[in-house]
Amino acid sequence: MRFLTLALAGILASGAAWAQQAPVAISVDLGKTVGPYKPIYAWFGYDEANFTTGRDGKKLLRELRDLSPVPVTIRAHHLLTSGDGTPELKWSSTNVYREDANGKPVYDFTILDGIFDEYKEAGVVPMVELGFMPKDLTSGTNDYQVHYPARTTSGSVQAPPKDYAKWQELARVVTAHLVQRYGAQTVRSWYFEVWNEPDIDYWHGTPQEYWQLYDHAVAGVRAALPGAKVGGPASTGAGNPKAYKFLDDFLGHVTSAKVPLDFISFHAKGQPQIQGGEVVMGLAKELNDVDKGFEIVARHKMNKLPIILSEADPEGCAACSMKVNPANGYRNGTLYPSYTAAAYKGLFELADRHKVNLISMLSWSFEFENKDYFEGFRSLSTNGIDKPVLNFFRMAALMKGGRVGVSSSGQVKLDDIIANGVRGAADIDAFATADVRQASVMLWNYHDAEKPGPSTSASVTVTGLPKAASRVRLTHYRIDDTHSNAYTMWKAMGSPQNPSAAQIAELKSKDGLQLLESPRWAAVKGGAIAVSTDMPHHSISLIQLEW
Repeated sequence: MRFLTLALAGILASGAAWAQQAPVAISVDLGKTVGPYKPIYAWFGYDEANFTTGRDGKKLLRELRDLSPVPVTIRAHHLLTSGDGTPELKWSSTNVYREDANGKPVYDFTILDGIFDEYKEAGVVPMVELGFMPKDLTSGTNDYQVHYPARTTSGSVQAPPKDYAKWQELARVVTAHLVQRYGAQTVRSWYFEVWNEPDIDYWHGTPQEYWQLYDHAVAGVRAALPGAKVGGPASTGAGNPKAYKFLDDFLGHVTSAKVPLDFISFHAKGQPQIQGGEVVMGLAKELNDVDKGFEIVARHKMNKLPIILSEADPEGCAACSMKVNPANGYRNGTLYPSYTAAAYKGLFELADRHKVNLISMLSWSFEFENKDYFEGFRSLSTNGIDKPVLNFFRMAALMKGGRVGVSSSGQVKLDDIIANGVRGAADIDAFATADVRQASVMLWNYHDAEKPGPSTSASVTVTGLPKAASRVRLTHYRIDDTHSNAYTMWKAMGSPQNPSAAQIAELKSKDGLQLLESPRWAAVKGGAIAVSTDMPHHSISLIQLEW
């Protein structure tokens, strides 16, 4: 057997005092292939499409490109929304469509081209979300745009089209333009998703009107580009009965109407709350959303269709900073990446359980231009400074090969997390991959509660290494309060909102993954290697072995 042994401390119950627990043994079986390791991490999205061409948006796109060995896909809202291209929280626009005095469509691709040209220049791949409704095409009669913090989904930008034939032609013309500008072969590799969350007030019509919207959009896209990949419905978490029924009925519709569906998309969200003055995460809700969604897909016998979780996050409002919702303060520190690590393994396990084809865990997180440092938006960077969560994705991107078997006496079982979250003992677990000449083990110490916990002494033993390997190159990366974490450094500076050039340079020194120790050669004895380390609360390690 292969063992990863960890001595740890955990919470006995939510809000209870910390207490020592028995050592935990984690077995990583490099010889037991569980399934392929798909790059589900390489997907990101945001409301404000116009941030794509912002100063920090351009920088971050290139960081995302550089973190992954496979192309990174970007999804953004408001690609068809009317306006002058000025972004606001939860709002952006391209003004791609308007009508003249006679009701004849007039197209202007200037802003849209700027966004997609930046994607091309940055080396990332767009996911084309067909939404929202242009002002001259909406059937709504209320205000077109509603400004945050008012309810931004209450505007007529979310209404059905006044003319579905014109909507279909809009989809055709936009697709044809993308083909003309970027080439049919390139655009055929993109995913076209129809709308966003049409089961809630992002859509002011009935489910049947969304079916009509979908059908016409697909017809328009396919008319311009036969073989284009189209899908949806990008509905909310299926753990909610209304959302469950919407996704179920949509799949029933495309089957009975024989409408093309090349991928299935839906969303999954957690639910952090303030309890006893402390942030407590809601991992149970996110994984339950996924479990129920996969159940629907399997029941419709669509197991082979790609599933894109086109938003998979700890909660639902990226633009709601901790100034608005104090529970969102989790986004700055190590709770966010450790939560994501625990969720990451859960998604793979659920896909295996339901035998479905999960290809994406899209993090609805990007950056917000010209906001306070570490304001608590759900973002990957703040004013060009990397946040700890970005380094989780860097870790995930370093793993390759096939997923291998892992068991842990300190693991909170998947079904227990779905039922209750991680509210008792901490989840001390691992996720591992093995390739021809490399093995990677990601470890985490996660609990739903943000409050501090004790560091954990860890003794890691990996066996089953090749018989010919007498030693391995060991590289150990870490995310914790002092590694791969600009936030704690910024707080130590006094939380400056106007940091000096020297302070900014110091903060940027935390960009990228940091090593816990210098890489070294380690002896292999009997096909095994032993490593000792400490795992602080809410920390994540990536141990790589190369031979």
